[in-house]
Amino acid sequence: MNRIKPSEITPEHVYLSRREFLKTMGIVTASGLLSAACGVTKQEDSPGLQREEELLEVYSTGDELGDPLTSYQDITNYNNYFEFSTSKVEVARLSQNLTVSPWTVSIGGLVNNPKVYDVNDLKNKFNLQERVYRLRCVEGWSMVIPWIGFPLAELITQVEPTSAARYVRFETLYDPAQMAGQKDQWYSWPYVEGLRIDEAMNDLTILATGLYGNDLPPQNGAPVRLVVPWKYGFKSIKAIVKIDLVEDMPLSLWMNAAPNEYGFYANVNPNVSHPRWSQTTERRIGDIGRRPTLLFNGYEEQVANLYDGMDLSLYY
Repeated sequence: MNRIKPSEITPEHVYLSRREFLKTMGIVTASGLLSAACGVTKQEDSPGLQREEELLEVYSTGDELGDPLTSYQDITNYNNYFEFSTSKVEVARLSQNLTVSPWTVSIGGLVNNPKVYDVNDLKNKFNLQERVYRLRCVEGWSMVIPWIGFPLAELITQVEPTSAARYVRFETLYDPAQMAGQKDQWYSWPYVEGLRIDEAMNDLTILATGLYGNDLPPQNGAPVRLVVPWKYGFKSIKAIVKIDLVEDMPLSLWMNAAPNEYGFYANVNPNVSHPRWSQTTERRIGDIGRRPTLLFNGYEEQVANLYDGMDLSLYY
């Protein structure tokens, strides 16, 4: 039996109740899918602890496997974001002064129609959808997050890649004055990541501009980040300013920093251990104990065909 697509898991009665709730928070809906409000939400307007019970009531259905959503508090207060700090619990505090408006994203390289978008133009031009995805960190913890975003494929189609384009390279903001962690010379800043073009064009791959019905907060990658749910979380680059279609495989920040530990593909695979720990189980934030890790983070039906003929045991 085929699983319901993550983009189609909102039951009608839940969607209707969410729609009414989100209207009161300044969020609009379109085409049967939740759409984030245009413009940048000020940090003081973002949902905080006082709205936790309301949010969890509205977003009560969880993912397509029946797992409940991770709380807004945990999602926004337990973050890997080395541009600010190596301490997960310090990132939220240290990132609050990041300027997220104005913000532009350029997309070019091997394309016929390069473009530069203001982040608000992205929100207006593309149909923003709710996507409830599991996030699996390479460190062995996981979350279930209700993102707001749009398929990356729609943006790539707009710029008309040439036949030579085989990969997509992403680059985050480089601004040590705002991102103090970028003063650490151990890493080759700015943060760079990459996907094969067929991975980037897969329907599961999105550019996220919000979560829990609001604009992304700075600690979660505001104002726009990549989300690739079948790969370890470090592939989902935050605070994107540049996207290029390229011929050669991009060298990511983590591939450059520790090539023996972090490879290009980074597909969630319980059968391939990290050089320093097993990946067979994971700790879901908010739960007690551990659970088995699912191949491709549970999205095998949607993405396994991308790797036909590849020996997955050889790729980390």
